[in-house]
Amino acid sequence: MKIRTSLIVGLSVAAMTLTTACTGNDPATDTPEPSAAQSDTGSSDASGGATGDAPADASGNDASGDTVVIGFSAPAADHGWMSAITKNAQDTAAKYPDIDLKVAEGTNDVNLQISQVETFINDKVDAIVILPFDGAALTAVATKAMEAGITVINVDREFDSTFAARATVLGDNYGMGVSAGTYICDQLGDNKDAIVAEIAGIDSLPLTQDRSKGFAEALDKCGLKVANRVAADFTVEGGERAASNLLQALPKIDAIWNHDDDQGVGVLAAIKNANRDEFFMVGGAGSANAMREIQAGDGVLKATVIYPSTQAADGIMLARLITQGKHLSDLVEVEVPRTIQLNAPVVTKDNVEEFLPTAFES
Repeated sequence: MKIRTSLIVGLSVAAMTLTTACTGNDPATDTPEPSAAQSDTGSSDASGGATGDAPADASGNDASGDTVVIGFSAPAADHGWMSAITKNAQDTAAKYPDIDLKVAEGTNDVNLQISQVETFINDKVDAIVILPFDGAALTAVATKAMEAGITVINVDREFDSTFAARATVLGDNYGMGVSAGTYICDQLGDNKDAIVAEIAGIDSLPLTQDRSKGFAEALDKCGLKVANRVAADFTVEGGERAASNLLQALPKIDAIWNHDDDQGVGVLAAIKNANRDEFFMVGGAGSANAMREIQAGDGVLKATVIYPSTQAADGIMLARLITQGKHLSDLVEVEVPRTIQLNAPVVTKDNVEEFLPTAFES
């Protein structure tokens, strides 16, 4: 796994510092009692991340401070990963009695999302956490919020200007491709004639392009190339249609990388219908149902690459820290970093139990 190691060990530092900074290493002496909202949320579940009481090993960062009013806006929850984004944000906010979270209705209408941010500005919220449907289209209104003195945290899809957000939380699309390609190289060994296929997401999206670029470059390191590539649309139906076309085009396959576990439900259905099992498959994003399939070990799906659905939850935490004048306690730097990019690890049967509790349901 030399390629993946060299690329993403550095990224994992950012992810680790974010996680540990929100909990710290030293118990707080004045951690507040859980609110009613906290006690009602229970413990971890498989549908979208950790819920329940504030961390037991709380640092001073978890001690209650001035109430922070946070506006949250994201696209419509018409996809398992996107649904988990909003759920994780709400669950994280519920842990802290000093967070007043205002959640706008999820929308794929750019103009409506702009209007939502305008409303947050008019309401004089302290911070806005936003996963924009279109980063470029939301840049101007996000900049307006920053100019009004509101802390903006940009999640997943970047704005066009650094002036539009105080901090940005990102997944690693290119790293996903590298992780998937490196895993496939490791599994295929010295088989230079191996037939590798790729089922991408929406080709017009930069994130899809980045994933494919990372995948191709990782395969090139071990002398392999993508023999056939089809694109779906991040839906079950699209995945089944694209996979059916791919299987008809290639009578023999050694490995498939499917970019997205939501569309992977359809991909696996097409594979079953075609009665094909001569290859292994790697998924993408990290859904709970994909991980259970990997855990069972009796199908073609042997691994998936994480694209964290905790990004907005991390955004909520950063908004709270910045607004209350706190920082990441495990960093020497006294301010929260401007950009945090999360890791893209490979989940296999060997480590699936570690990742399953924070997986999302497709």
